[in-house]
Amino acid sequence: MSDTLSLRRPDDWHLHLRDGAMLAGVAPESARHFARALIMPNLVPPVVTAAEAGAYRDRIMAALPAGSDFTPLMTLYLTEESSAEDILAAHGSGLIAAVKLYPAGATTNSASGVRDFDKVREVLEAMAEAAVPLCVHGEVTDPEIDIFDREAVFIERVLDPIRRATPGLRVVMEHVTTSDAVDYVKTAGAGLAATITTHHLVINRNHLLVGGMRPHYYCLPVAKRESHRLALRAAATSGDARFFLGTDSAPHPVDAKESACGCAGCFTAPHTLSILAEIFEAEGALDRLEGFTSLNGAAFYRVAPNRGHITMRKGDPVAWPARIETGDGPVTLFDPGFDLHWRVEA
Repeated sequence: MSDTLSLRRPDDWHLHLRDGAMLAGVAPESARHFARALIMPNLVPPVVTAAEAGAYRDRIMAALPAGSDFTPLMTLYLTEESSAEDILAAHGSGLIAAVKLYPAGATTNSASGVRDFDKVREVLEAMAEAAVPLCVHGEVTDPEIDIFDREAVFIERVLDPIRRATPGLRVVMEHVTTSDAVDYVKTAGAGLAATITTHHLVINRNHLLVGGMRPHYYCLPVAKRESHRLALRAAATSGDARFFLGTDSAPHPVDAKESACGCAGCFTAPHTLSILAEIFEAEGALDRLEGFTSLNGAAFYRVAPNRGHITMRKGDPVAWPARIETGDGPVTLFDPGFDLHWRVEA
């Protein structure tokens, strides 16, 4: 097997860059390896309008290293007051690539999300007509539903009814965590795809809970049983174009993670490609890594693949720092629990 791998420059179809000092600290980590990333809008306050998306894009560009050719692809946060006219104009101008649906209360900074899905029906119909993708955080928030079942219940109660009621709506199920979601994507027909994170290919719920609570493995959606992790791993490495990379890399300062009520999120931006190369090699699927990281997502979002390439080389284990420093405090890198031999060459 060759110790060198050439990939079309990859895209990250689900990325949190935050804002302010944190943005300045983490944006260069994604720009180093990725050509484009779909930027999540769950700031405080959220990015709801085209004007807010444009201003946020400007702040991201200002935070990038000189000479960077990284392109942030913006999203709008869907609320019950969102304007279909504003969304369609923003998408038509190329300002945004998608709209993000958060069920209210489902995850970090989702309080402004949707509670009554009937109130966004007209907006979704307009999006379907204009082929604007809808990115979905797929969990119900009913407190009576066990947290480990909330993705599966969301598919049944919310997502499938929305798709049936809105023919032609193009949907990305983001950061899927269950075999239920994998099976739904495979059987649901055209117009549906899913992103898979790096960390959900590595950890199950035992990693989070057995032997003590490990806050840097805590994310939302939370990691599930091993059988679900294996289903994700099979989907990611299968070559099926409906599955592609969305890291959901989500930085938080150490003191916000290691607290009595720790924040959800795993920070994987610096070493995602190294982790993925190890996973795909273990599955005998290195020839499918480029599709997962660089081709499948571009095809779904109807953009051309990136022109440039990166080279990865296998060698001695790579010494990644345990943390990176930001103006908001140190951020801990996700620990995959195994050595990383693949590195992106400078």
